[in-house]
Amino acid sequence: MLRLKPHRRYSRRMTINAIEAVSAGGVVLRAGKSGREVLLCGRKNPHIWALPKGTPEPGETREQVALREVNEETGLKVLSLGFVESIEYSFVRPTDGIECHKTVYFYLMSPVGGQVSDHDAEFDEVKWFSEADALTYMTYGNEVKVVEKSLSMAPG
Repeated sequence: MLRLKPHRRYSRRMTINAIEAVSAGGVVLRAGKSGREVLLCGRKNPHIWALPKGTPEPGETREQVALREVNEETGLKVLSLGFVESIEYSFVRPTDGIECHKTVYFYLMSPVGGQVSDHDAEFDEVKWFSEADALTYMTYGNEVKVVEKSLSMAPG
């Protein structure tokens, strides 16, 4: 869901309206055979490995959005261990050329059930990575920083 909040940016030639968007997601960690593992969602086209996240439904808190979206996108039931941080970025929607400024709120999470084979169709694959591999394969630098902070916050 997009919160419409027009911004005006002035240039010599035109005024551009931008909208504000909000999402929430999670950094899901588990103990693996060789140390902690990070859950990432992958897409083949365009090729990305990213954190699960999505947009709120009416009446949801940020944490509720994060829990629901992680469950839907990964197939896992998760427990929130607390807020990590938010990131911000801007992009132009290819469908209509409108500039969007997005804030994404991330929570540290632990799996408590489910299985990744039950992930939704938004991603082609959901996979556990070692800490080092996750940081290497991730597509977005701002999400890498969120994972690094999450790893520093998480026990063992």
